[in-house]
This record gives sequence, C-alpha cells and structure tokens, in this order.
Amino acid sequence: MKTLHLSLLIFLASLVPSLIAKPAKVVFISGKPSHGPKMHEHRAGNIILAKGLNESGLDVEGIVLEDVGYPSNVGVLDDAATVVLFCTGHKGHLLNPHLETFDALMDKGVGVVMIHWATEAMKGEAGEKFLSWMGGFCDLDWSVNPHWTPHFSDFPDHPIANGVKPFSLYDEWYYHMRFIDGMKGVTSILADLPPPESLSRPDGERWGNPHVRASVAAGEKQTVGWAYQRQGGGRGFGFTGGHYHKSWQNDEFRKVVLNAILWTAQVDVPKNGLNSPTPTDEEMLQNLDVKEKRK
Repeated sequence: MKTLHLSLLIFLASLVPSLIAKPAKVVFISGKPSHGPKMHEHRAGNIILAKGLNESGLDVEGIVLEDVGYPSNVGVLDDAATVVLFCTGHKGHLLNPHLETFDALMDKGVGVVMIHWATEAMKGEAGEKFLSWMGGFCDLDWSVNPHWTPHFSDFPDHPIANGVKPFSLYDEWYYHMRFIDGMKGVTSILADLPPPESLSRPDGERWGNPHVRASVAAGEKQTVGWAYQRQGGGRGFGFTGGHYHKSWQNDEFRKVVLNAILWTAQVDVPKNGLNSPTPTDEEMLQNLDVKEKRK
C-alpha cells in the first residue's frame, strides 16, 4: 500500500510543471545595423521594449535574441506568443528567405509586431504575406517616408490605446500604407493629417506619388500605427515610427508599442496601459550598434 501511495505521489508531482502556466513569450528579432548612430537602433530599441515588459509584473516574458537576423535556431519561435521585428525592410528584410516558415507560425495564431522599416515589404509574395499577417504594409510607389510631427489626439476604443494620452513627436513616420481590402479587421490606432510639406519632394518610390498626394489633398488622415485581427485567430500590429532612437524616451510612443505587444500576445492590456519608466540618457546609450559616423 505504501508503494502504491508513493507511486501516486510521484505521478502527481510529475503533472505539476505542466499545470503551471508559463508567461506569454515575446521574441524580439533585431536586424543588422542600419543608418547612422542613434538611428534604426534595432537591438537597443528591442532591449528597451523587452525591459518594459519584463519589469511590468504582468504574465509576459520578453526575450531579445542574440542572433542578428532570422534566428539560426528556429525552434526558439515555436512557443512564442508574439514576435517583434525591428529591422531593415524591402529587399533587405530578414523575412524574405523565410516567408513560408514564418507564415506557418502565423497560421498557428502567433502574433507579430513590425516596427519602422520592418513594415516595408516587396510587392508580390512578401507583400501578400504581410497583408495576411498584419493587414497592411509600407509599399513602394504608394507609401511615403517623410520626417514630420503628427499630433495624435484621438484614439479608438481598443486595448492598444489603453491609457495613451495625446502626444506629438518628430520622427520618420511612413504613411499611406497599403491595407487589406476594405480595411477588414484593421483598426487605426495612430493617425493624423500630414502637413503639405511632408510631400515637398518630387515623386519617387518613397517620396511621393499621385495617389498619396490626392489622399492628403482630400484631408484624409493617414494611419501610422494599426492593429489587425486575423480571421481564424492571430493578431498583428504595424508601427511606422522608430527612426530616431531617442523616440523611445517618449512615454506615450513607448506605451503604444508595449500595449500592442501585449495585445498581439493575447495578454490583457491594463486599463491604464503598460506604464514603464522613461529610459534615462545613460540607458539610451547602452546596446547601440557599432556604426561609423556619416560624413
């Protein structure tokens, strides 16, 4: 009888680990160095966001991969709740050689967040995948990439907007995204009407085109941060700011992205949003990529 009791206790003990819920795993993927110092700081920006998650006290764990580019150990993504990508876009996008592999993750309901240039996809297969993953993308000869100061004052009734206060911030905010037909499943989180000077450059693949000029002239607000609820499950978020590393010191800018990470990971966003300490000037100088100063 004692042997039976001991065996039963051992069996029950073996079940305990599987009964303990693990925190939602957020995997941050950083692209290779890009642009000049304190611009496109992929890894340093990801570390700031992961720190905000890990010190929040919420049931979430942010992991910034050591790999630069797509992980060599793809198994690290298998149990991810969401994946955050901050990297070079278009022809240099780290997902280009891995579209099918990443698509399989999306089909499992894994979330995705793409920051700044990571939102820019090549036309064709990549663009179609981006549409299915996050409802929109930055598209050459349609979208533009000016530096300007939007004023965000109106927010939708959406968890990503929880606790976000009106703010303005100068950055390279891409706009006039290529969205899924009818914006089905898409919620605009951050939007404003760009000033005319944001289209002062001549037409070019990233500078301007007749479509975006007509849209702005018509007074149409341009979405620069959006949520996407996929049919059948899974969530995505696109965010076009993040050119300047110092932007992460803006509490509202940072909160929007942290809220979005929680939402795409299927973690309840606090009523007042995820509040995180403002990174100090000293912290902002940590983990920067080694870059040569532009002449």
